[in-house]
Amino acid sequence: MGDEYFKNKYRVPSTRLGHWNYADEGFYYVTICTKDRKCCLGEIKDNNVYLSEVGKVVFDCWLEIPKHFNNIRLDDWIIMPNHVHGIIQIECDENDFAKNCRDRVYPVSTRNKFGHVKPKSLSSVVNTFKGAVTRKCHENNPDFKWQDNYYEHIIKNDEDYARIKEYIANNPVNWEFDRDNPINLK
Repeated sequence: MGDEYFKNKYRVPSTRLGHWNYADEGFYYVTICTKDRKCCLGEIKDNNVYLSEVGKVVFDCWLEIPKHFNNIRLDDWIIMPNHVHGIIQIECDENDFAKNCRDRVYPVSTRNKFGHVKPKSLSSVVNTFKGAVTRKCHENNPDFKWQDNYYEHIIKNDEDYARIKEYIANNPVNWEFDRDNPINLK
């Protein structure tokens, strides 16, 4: 068996850039979806988002991210019926700079040599957020689940940043045509 198999199942190739250190300073756009795109976070009415009880947990946990990661700042974000979009800024202080935040010209994994997610990386932020939401939701809704992975995009310049901010702001208005809307997944 080659690299395309893992535990007798097909491997899904990583969408992460092999040469990028996801603990580096910068702005990152993420999309985190519910399992099977189940619309359990809320609903759209008159182009506005109305959160469910699960959506309110997501809201609270998202706002808690900077309290658990002193190098993280939240930018624009929105909770949709079955996914969350957000811009996350990773900053580095002088103590972390030499360890996590210098430019790299060699491949850098988001995991350390033991397979654990690197602290203060984008993966650690998303994994911690998803875990916190799941634990809180399972108190009253044991069926809640996230999709296994998440989408990320490294924001490269001001135009990219402006485009993504506009996309986030207009997401409820465009829900009818959104590719994550279950009516468009068929």
